[in-house]
Amino acid sequence: MGVDGDAQAGRGGGGQCVLQPGRVEAPEGRERRNVDGQDPRPVALVAAAELRRRPLERRQVVEGAHEEVQSLVHLEPGVEERALLDGGERGGERGAVATGGELVEGSSERGGGRAAPARGEVGRRGVPAPRGDPQAGVRARQEAVPGHASHGSGGAYRAGGVTVLLLTHERYLEHDLGRGHPERPDRLRSVLSGIEEAGLAGGIERAVPRPATWAELELVHDEALVAMIARVGAEGGGWLDADTAMNDASYDAALLAAGAGLAAVEALDAGAAESAFCAVRPPGHHATATRSMGFCLFNNVAVTAAALAARGERVLVVDYDAHHGNGTQDIFWRDPRVAYASFHQYPLYPGSGGLREVGGDAGRGTTINLPLPAGATGDAYRAGVDEVLAPFAAAFDPTWLLISAGFDAHRADPITDLGLSAGDYADLTAALIVLAPPGRRLVFLEGGYDLGALASSSAACVAALLGERLVREPPTSGGPGRDAIAAAALVRAELSDFG
Repeated sequence: MGVDGDAQAGRGGGGQCVLQPGRVEAPEGRERRNVDGQDPRPVALVAAAELRRRPLERRQVVEGAHEEVQSLVHLEPGVEERALLDGGERGGERGAVATGGELVEGSSERGGGRAAPARGEVGRRGVPAPRGDPQAGVRARQEAVPGHASHGSGGAYRAGGVTVLLLTHERYLEHDLGRGHPERPDRLRSVLSGIEEAGLAGGIERAVPRPATWAELELVHDEALVAMIARVGAEGGGWLDADTAMNDASYDAALLAAGAGLAAVEALDAGAAESAFCAVRPPGHHATATRSMGFCLFNNVAVTAAALAARGERVLVVDYDAHHGNGTQDIFWRDPRVAYASFHQYPLYPGSGGLREVGGDAGRGTTINLPLPAGATGDAYRAGVDEVLAPFAAAFDPTWLLISAGFDAHRADPITDLGLSAGDYADLTAALIVLAPPGRRLVFLEGGYDLGALASSSAACVAALLGERLVREPPTSGGPGRDAIAAAALVRAELSDFG
């Protein structure tokens, strides 16, 4: 697991996998090669079912993986952050408490029916109880969206003529990192089947991504990185770091993933839809200007954000993947045209995303981090939108909203420890999309490694884009995380530019 040497923010990058002795097969059965001097050590990724059966061992494995990255500066909160987070926020129970909504079905056969502690039990553990109605802010914003409605199970979803553009490509399925790797083609199949089975097709228009050009990639990436990825792809693939690999289809897939947002912008500019969902692989938010990492080759959301900024737009990127998008943050660290806000588990790979990381120079104040402890539930996310992001957006006044939608904060995910449900993704997406005008909203698929949770959560997200509330499992509350949001609000209050 390599470390990003970008000194501008002193942050590192790493993969999303957990390490154990063993081997993950190279793409397409090829022998693993050392690429550009990167460490060629074998890596094994623990099976999701085994991890769920052994949570204690899972934590031990993750802790061991953290030790592999000695130079990351934000694996643990600093003195100031510990003071801000004091109050039982570190760690937490993995259970979740439903706050409402019709439970129609679980998110997956393995993860959807997990037992939840009662409110009283949560309170006795010292976790702050929800303050007021945790969905009040979400409902207030939803009422301002014409045609918004709430539904339980499937059916044809189309509210007031709202249309979502869905961009995906068969080439994404041919990007294969080998048996046992969590970033696998079945992830995309689950996303698409979840949307179809939810009956959302009536509001969806299909579109085909186009490849990003080298000039468009070089808005955010160094030419040397682009050339290296092209070369490795032409040579049939290889390992770029301990958990990021390519096969002979990966370069084409990466170009199409980076170009999906650009094609979506062109279609939205032409009035084709109110929003777009880019169901892409490989993901992108860990890729920095100079390095591919964390399963990511090019930074898909950053390429689109940079293209929009270049034409004079104000872009808000919100990342709710469980892993911090170190690449997106680094790329726009000093850029006041693009604001980056991230909800993520902390500490967790890649180790960045502390409260005090707020941007630098002209971009100071346009980076917002909401680091959450293990076990955080949906009420913390909803409070983060209400108390931190909405006030910021009112001042920043974005003309475009881009969402890095990782669904690995779901409580069933095998490589993270957060506590969200599909219902939380429905409410979170609905709360975010009102921060930018209709026709100026894009969602990019990032992580999510439990296939059932990925299917139900992505369907809930797309339904929210349609102005609908698809309830497959109820939203959650009662876990830790509210104090972390309060701490983030305090950090924002110290910055005079954006409230």
